[in-house]
Amino acid sequence: MQDSPIPIYVVEFMSQEWITWSLFSLAFISTPLILARFLNKSQKRMVSYIMGVLLIIDFFAENIGYISSGTWDLEYNLPIQLCGISSLICCVLPFIKKKEKLFEFVYYTGIIGGVMAILTPQMNYFDGTIRYFLNYYVSHSLIIALPIFMFLHLDMKLPRLSWFKLWINLNILMAIIMPINFLLGSNYMYVNAPPQVDNPLVIGEWPYYILLWEVFIIIIAYMTYSISCLLYTSPSPRDATLSRMPSSA
Repeated sequence: MQDSPIPIYVVEFMSQEWITWSLFSLAFISTPLILARFLNKSQKRMVSYIMGVLLIIDFFAENIGYISSGTWDLEYNLPIQLCGISSLICCVLPFIKKKEKLFEFVYYTGIIGGVMAILTPQMNYFDGTIRYFLNYYVSHSLIIALPIFMFLHLDMKLPRLSWFKLWINLNILMAIIMPINFLLGSNYMYVNAPPQVDNPLVIGEWPYYILLWEVFIIIIAYMTYSISCLLYTSPSPRDATLSRMPSSA
């Protein structure tokens, strides 16, 4: 683990703090998913808009906070970490019409990246305030919740080979990010050095852990696709009731 020139806070796994904020995230993710089972389609769409707006507010609040404190830095604060990219996509996803390709990508990156960020939190420029915790956990919870919500309740689809396309797209993205890191002296997407937090998917030093990531990503993406296909089976109570109503024709 390397020393960092900026204040970094790592929430210890299974500590009281970790349990508290993990439960907060679980509740934050579950609430819209459960609520949607009792809403009609237009109400569900409104919920997706609300989640998108919350992410937009969260994005600006985070960056305004860095700018006002004088800590905003190209090396650390560009939104090109995987979760940052996912967050930007989720900001616009509910509001655009042609969203299928973006949805395919962010479904996997949001869920996989968001879950890993919640389970193994590494907070840059940590200031010890509740605002920072809320900003971190709300944003990472929403990039998990919104794609799942749109898949289960707004008829977004996952093509059969979407999990494999993710692997290809992530490799393209890493090839773009790596020279940016060399230029800025940064470590976006952790492709130039391993993260400081203990992560079970980071094994070995650079570049060996990246080679193992290639294997882990394709396995986890396929598992995510398979589990999602199993979940997309039962209609909501409201939809089931509507489907049993006689046609007016």
